[in-house]
This record gives sequence, structure tokens and C-alpha cells, in this order.
Amino acid sequence: MTSPLRVFTLWFPDWPLRAALGPPPHPPTALVHANAVVACTASAREHGVRIGQRRREAQGRLAALRVLPYDPAKDDRVFLPVLRLIERHAPGATLLRPGLAVIRARGLARYHGGEAEAASALLGIITEAGYAEARIGVADGPFTAELAAHGSEPCTVVPAGRSAEFLAPLPVQALRDEQLAGLLTRLGVRTLGAFAALDAIEVRDRFGERGARLHALSAGADSRVPAPRPPDPELVRAVEFEPALAGADQVAFAVRQTADAVLLALDAAGVVCTEVRIDLTDDNGRVYSRSWLHPTCFDAADLVDRVRWQLEALAAESAKAPVDEARAFGGIVAVRIVPTAVDDAAHHQPGLFGSATDERLHHAVSRVQTMLGHEGVVTAAIAGGRWLADRQVLTPWGERAVAPRDPVRPWPGSLPDPVPAEVFLPPRPIGVESAAGESVGIDGRGSLSAAPARIDGARVQAWAGPWPISERRWAADGGKKGHRLQIVDDRERAWLVFCAGGRWWAEGRYR
Repeated sequence: MTSPLRVFTLWFPDWPLRAALGPPPHPPTALVHANAVVACTASAREHGVRIGQRRREAQGRLAALRVLPYDPAKDDRVFLPVLRLIERHAPGATLLRPGLAVIRARGLARYHGGEAEAASALLGIITEAGYAEARIGVADGPFTAELAAHGSEPCTVVPAGRSAEFLAPLPVQALRDEQLAGLLTRLGVRTLGAFAALDAIEVRDRFGERGARLHALSAGADSRVPAPRPPDPELVRAVEFEPALAGADQVAFAVRQTADAVLLALDAAGVVCTEVRIDLTDDNGRVYSRSWLHPTCFDAADLVDRVRWQLEALAAESAKAPVDEARAFGGIVAVRIVPTAVDDAAHHQPGLFGSATDERLHHAVSRVQTMLGHEGVVTAAIAGGRWLADRQVLTPWGERAVAPRDPVRPWPGSLPDPVPAEVFLPPRPIGVESAAGESVGIDGRGSLSAAPARIDGARVQAWAGPWPISERRWAADGGKKGHRLQIVDDRERAWLVFCAGGRWWAEGRYR
């Protein structure tokens, strides 16, 4: 029977506030995005301020509340040195989000003589670095470990196999699905234990795949997901350069034989690599590491591309650094390729009649990506937001898509499905004219000055709207607002347009 995947979860409470304000304690403060509270200090929570409240409601609870705009990019930037500190003492840390990192417990616990001892040592290092508010949870799987870290103690260890018992008294809101939690509460199911006691088949039939997954988590099934097959240390390959190489192409060319050696070692072991960590050491002795995922499995060319892309990103980051940090990135003296997740090669063999369609597609797209660069080929995903440009998230091919804004949250004024297949970035100017040839206008009450008759030189067959949309009305510049229309012309083109400041813009087009 496979042992549970034991992990350490490091949680830094109220990290967005720590990133924005520095070390606690903080005065009553709330960070606001899209007119809603996304983070607030403990002193603000004492007066009834809560995450998710509208800005006006939060200020009504506490008139002296300090309100600041939320900057997610700053969260990432400020947390990077903390992540590097963690990785120096606990290699293999995985970033879930700024302020939350996960480490597999096995190696660290063996080194320190136990999970509690390892957690205490790691917590001591983090506290000495100035992060006394940090918490650590140790449990079977990231879900349970994160909830354990939210406990009142600096370190909480959930014994192996006891996840269901630990989770049982927690409220269903711990699943972070407001819609499901609200429905379960109305049905009288208020704890994870009560939810876990429901029949799994009935839960799947009623709530679908996501509900089934959350039901499994509430029962502690997160702890029984087997760990990825541990890669053999012999699969690791490294190369050193004397003198140091400065150019990305130079290093990529020099690392080709090393990449081939990694693939030969994987082939000899009968496995393929699905996740790899590349360690770059510069002439200052600093090590820059990044983990890369692959939709199927890496080949030698993929590994060389990842080394090049990592170097290009590192060089770009160094070019933007202040003058006093100009030596943050020197020439590269060593490259280390570490397979961190492998799979049986039999699972990736071509079928009897050749490779599958998705495999051929992946190779074709990867070749294009090699020519155009890491961000030259992207995949699209839908995030939360009111404007189409905000909802479209483009992720480089082969990387895991992470939505910057939760699409599940309510977004008043957002466009319901189906969304346009083509999004104009930036929105393109377009003419919407009346039968008299004049530009159609919209007054303060949202009424059209005339019916749309022509758009983009074509006659209008049908139209719907207008619908008002407004965002960041409290901003000094008045925010962004306008009125949307959907228009179908006689060329069978369906447009999504909006009027702002007396001008018309094409936001997207349906296909």
C-alpha cells in the first residue's frame, strides 16, 4: 500500500499586507481590488471588516480604516527572497501562491530526526529572518497541511492517516467554494465531517466532478494521492564552464550534450521526465533555480530550450535591477538538470498505428515555440473580470495556467457565456452609425440617440443592448465605464462593441 504524501506547508498570514506595509503590527488597513476587500489586518477584523466585503461596507464598520489598492505583482516580488531563503534550507519548495509554500516532508524530516523537529528548525530560521508570524502545518497532502498551518499554534502536526479526523470538525467554508458551502449549509451540512459522510456517488451526481473532488478532500483523500515516482539521483546531470559563459545561446549550445546525457539516463531507467528543475550557478556563486512542467515528457531539445528561456528571463530581470544590484547576475559557471518527476516510459509509448493526434500536435507546437521563444506560443484560459482583455489569460505552451482573478467570484457587468472567440488587444476603433450616417450616441440614462444602421462599413441586421459597465468608479480618473452592444452585420459577423467618451470600440468578435 502506498504511503501518504507527507508535506510541510509554510503559511505567512496576511501576506499581501506584509508585502504592502512591511512587518506587523499594522494599523487597521484593508487592501481593495475591484471595490472589494481582498485582505485586511487583524486590527481591522476586530471591528468587523472581512474579506469579500464591499469597500463602503468595510468603511462603515470602521471609519478610521486605511484603504490601499491591492497590487498582486508586489506580492510575488516581495515573496521571492523569502522563497529563496526557504529553498536554501529545504530544497524543492513549491510555491502555491505568494505567502504559501509546500515542501515534501520525507527528506527534511530524515535530516532533522523527525517532522516536528524539522518544522521547529525551519520555523526558527524563518523567524530569525524577521517573519515571526509564519506558521507551519505538517500533514498528509497540501490541503490538510494548509488547514493545519491555519491553526493557533506556530506548528501543527497532523499524524499520518489522521487527516479525516482532523478535518471533520472544520466548517465547509474551508473548501473555499462559496456556492457549494452555501448550499450545504442550507441543507444542514455544516462541517467537513458531515459532508464526507455523504454517499460519494450521490455527491457526484448532484455536484459534478468538482463537488466529488471537494468531497474527497473533506474525507482526507488528499492524503492518499500517491507521491510521484521519486527520480533516481543518477538521473541528475551537470556541466561546468571555465571561463564563465555570458550569452544564453552560448550556454544553450554548451549544455546540449548534458541534455542528451539526461535523456540517455532516463531511457536506461525505463522512465520519462515530466517535470525538471534547472539550477544555474553564476560566477558570484548564486544559484538560480526554476521548475518546468511538460504536457507529455521532455526530450533533449526541450531541455535545451528551457535552459535558454531561463537564462533569457534571468538576463532580462538583471537588466531591470537597480544600479547597486547590477552584479546580481554574472556569467554562468555551471548548469545542473534535475528530473524532479518521472513516469514509466510505457505510459508514453506511441500507439500501434503511430503517435496520437495530440502528440503530433505537441511536437509541431514545440518546434514553433523553439523558433519564436518561450512566450511565442501561448494557450488561452478564462479568468475573472468585466472586460474581455482582463478575462483572457495567455500562458506559454507547456506551463500550467494560473488565473490572476477568480472566475467563480461575482463580476457585475461581466459578459455571460458564450464569450467572443476573437478579442481585440487593445480594443480597435470602430464606427457605429445611424441610417442618417451620424455616429450613434448614448446619453446618461443609457438610451441610444438612434438605432444602429451601419458598423464597420456593413449594414446592421440585428443588435441588442446597450448594457452599462463600470469599474473603479472611486478612482481619481473616474475609472473605466461605458455601454456595450452586440451587433450582427449583413456579412454574418457578430460584434461586441462598447461606447466610452463618445467613441465606439470593438472589444471582440464572435465566430
